[in-house]
Amino acid sequence: MEHPENNEIYKGLTVNKGIAQPSTVNPYLSLRKKPRRRQYSVGEYVEGIVKGDITILSQAVTLIESLKPEHQVIAQEVIEKCLPYSGNSVRIGISGVPGAGKSTSIDVFGLHVLERGGKLAVLAIDPSSERSKGSILGDKTRMEKLSVHPDAFIRPSPAAGSLGGVARKTRETIILCEAAGFDKIFVETVGVGQSETAVHSMVDFFLLIQLAGTGDELQGIKRGIMEMADGIIINKADGNNIEKAKLAASHFRNALHLFPASESGWIPEVLTYSGFYNIGVKEIWDMVYRYFDFVKANGYFTHRRNEQAKYWMYETINEHLKDSFYHNPEIEGLLVKEEQQVLGGHTTSFAAAKKLLDTYFHR
Repeated sequence: MEHPENNEIYKGLTVNKGIAQPSTVNPYLSLRKKPRRRQYSVGEYVEGIVKGDITILSQAVTLIESLKPEHQVIAQEVIEKCLPYSGNSVRIGISGVPGAGKSTSIDVFGLHVLERGGKLAVLAIDPSSERSKGSILGDKTRMEKLSVHPDAFIRPSPAAGSLGGVARKTRETIILCEAAGFDKIFVETVGVGQSETAVHSMVDFFLLIQLAGTGDELQGIKRGIMEMADGIIINKADGNNIEKAKLAASHFRNALHLFPASESGWIPEVLTYSGFYNIGVKEIWDMVYRYFDFVKANGYFTHRRNEQAKYWMYETINEHLKDSFYHNPEIEGLLVKEEQQVLGGHTTSFAAAKKLLDTYFHR
């Protein structure tokens, strides 16, 4: 449409037409679809994992984490076929309060243990947002040296609000990593809390990282967590914080005397170190290796592995029963009705639960 200002009656006033507006679509953008990632067979997954192919191992772990039933079927077959190649590693759980320097410490610890040879896998459980369900998965950014080491494999997994599910998936990932030739496994937890019990049930040595001078010494002395720890280390013992770290270590040693002796017969040690300055790291790993020599000599190492296998059998049964119950079509319809009956005060929570369970088991 012509501009009215260009009419002859408006002499001396001219409005140019301007230029044609470019398309909003990038003309250099390829419209070709990206080729789909090739789906491997169970045999190809197992063969690749046993050969130590990191790409195939990563894809197999993604299958384990997938919620799709068809992926789970393949994943379970892969795990079953990898079992004969697993069990030949030392599994170490690393936990501590948020900000204690777990990721930085793992970077230093990992380089130290790799000096002895072998391969290291780090499985880090990353906290997920309750709102968006997303995770930053930023552990690799804090493990700068380890993330580029040729003999290290770092795999962060989102917690996604389901601790039990993540714990099971982490245990299955351990099996695949062992089959791929990783003889050292680190499992890093979200932080001090409920996740420690799950991680303790899948590792051979449980290392608790604490801080000094933050007012957290007494908070850290919690019976459940302290009883699980096979070793306690006080981080950031450098500069003006050395004396505070030594004092905190003495508090923890005194607290450990209040607890009954551990089943293994091992007396947990309390050490101080600085992950940032790499001070005292050798002493920590000397302690860890002393522990393994001790529990392998008295037979507790094998006993603990057997108990863990039994524990995960029951946990898997519980999880499958729960999934089967909540995905039952009859239960799904009845669940909403019974929930309304409870909210309306027409029945009790226990009576509603009994009715639902009786329906499920066809009593």
